[in-house]
Amino acid sequence: MDNIAGKKSALTWAVNIAVVALVALWVFPTLGLLISSFRTGDQIASSGWWKSMLPTEQNLTLRTAGGDEAELVDGLYTVSGNLFAVEGIDPLDISAFGTSSRAVGAYEPGETVDMGDGEIIAVEANGDYVFTSVEEMSGRGQRVFVTAEVAPEFTLENYNNMLFDPNNIEGMSKAFFNTLTVSIPATIIPILVAAFAAYALAWMDFPGRALLIAAIVGLLVVPLQLALIPLLKFHNEIGIGKGYLGVWMAHTGFGLPLAIYILRNYMVGLPRDIIENAKVDGATDFQIFTKIILPLSFPALASFAIFQFLWTWNDLLVAIVFLIDSSGETTVMTKQIIELLGTRGGNWEILATAAFVSIAVPLVVFFAMQKYLVRGLLAGSVK
Repeated sequence: MDNIAGKKSALTWAVNIAVVALVALWVFPTLGLLISSFRTGDQIASSGWWKSMLPTEQNLTLRTAGGDEAELVDGLYTVSGNLFAVEGIDPLDISAFGTSSRAVGAYEPGETVDMGDGEIIAVEANGDYVFTSVEEMSGRGQRVFVTAEVAPEFTLENYNNMLFDPNNIEGMSKAFFNTLTVSIPATIIPILVAAFAAYALAWMDFPGRALLIAAIVGLLVVPLQLALIPLLKFHNEIGIGKGYLGVWMAHTGFGLPLAIYILRNYMVGLPRDIIENAKVDGATDFQIFTKIILPLSFPALASFAIFQFLWTWNDLLVAIVFLIDSSGETTVMTKQIIELLGTRGGNWEILATAAFVSIAVPLVVFFAMQKYLVRGLLAGSVK
């Protein structure tokens, strides 16, 4: 009696927990990436994104005034002032300081430190310092490492550097438009081809139709990696390898089985009476396809378009194999981000910004068309 209509299953709570967990696994990393893209490099290094609204302790490298400002006081060359004023930043409350990068918090504020060679320094909690030396000073000031609590800080400078800085704009902007150049045709072409094929398999009778459907289902499980090398050799032989046309055809070939399967299942579920009435009225198969089937199949078309666009936009493997270019003219965003990992491995704010820029377009596409996703995937599953 547990399965009677109107009674909830005992596993409903497990399903709800699983859904919440999946949503959290998707939302939290995306939210963290977004928040990190607006933080400074120092704040990212000192605390996680979930602490972005709280003050954080950071280690800052400051300097005293230069030797040219030293004055002779009681036989000692003396430089005094405020460490924050020298660097031109807002004063902070220092909790510890040090004179070596190996011990940045070795001393308490107000403590007098003998640095050897007749040099002595004292730093107060507000950043005031007195630095003395028995020998005449010259050059830049003494380096001082301080630990201070820094208020939360958000900036648009990361996006400015990524999108408008002359040193970065050429690479990322070009990669952005290259990715659009790959993704849009690689989404439209398989939809067009698959729509015709799905209509034929759903509503036209011809010898071998069942075998074709079985072959398409079988192609769904063929690993992508298995076909890469043979397909690249074929593309090189016919002269379309290592270019946009080659990568379009590769994405089309890899996406067609799923596209045909989804669209065919949807079209089979459409009312037969509509098709038969149209044929009685003298409509051709092409007219039925363009004026009846396509408008009614929009949820399935949009469903596959989401999958195909997300796949091609985030693709790296196919782009590396079929879009190799040493000059960087056809570099896509996934490959450009990998290059940033090599050249700017320590600049986490730049990497976070670049990564979020790369997922912004797929997020817009997904949320704009998500209402068609479930309708298209479940089409044809029940009668």
